[in-house]
Amino acid sequence: MEEFQKVSTKGFMHHNGGLLFREVSALEYQFTTTIEDIHLNPGGTTHGGFIMTFLDSGMGNGAHRSSGSQKRIATISLDVKFIAGSKAGAVLLGTARVLKKTRSLIFMQGEIRSGEKLIATAQGIWKII
Repeated sequence: MEEFQKVSTKGFMHHNGGLLFREVSALEYQFTTTIEDIHLNPGGTTHGGFIMTFLDSGMGNGAHRSSGSQKRIATISLDVKFIAGSKAGAVLLGTARVLKKTRSLIFMQGEIRSGEKLIATAQGIWKII
């Protein structure tokens, strides 16, 4: 298994703290980040919008890698289920799995954990442009 590498060096996700990413296998990927104060909502837990952004970026990177091309990838749909909260200092580990690939679409399943605690799950579809 390869080491985590920073993939968000500019743009929106970089502004949100970045994303570390690695390939586990040809159909499975992991991504990680550490929750900072900028990721929290007024209640002191990780903002749901950040959780969705983290899943979209991690799963999207997995879709791009699994496409086997240098073509761009665009999110068509992302369905997120929020299970538990997390706080500043928590290390989040996301997993993205390719469920199915066609010539133009990639169907993915993902989850985020903090240690053993399940934070969120997701299903999404990415378009190869």
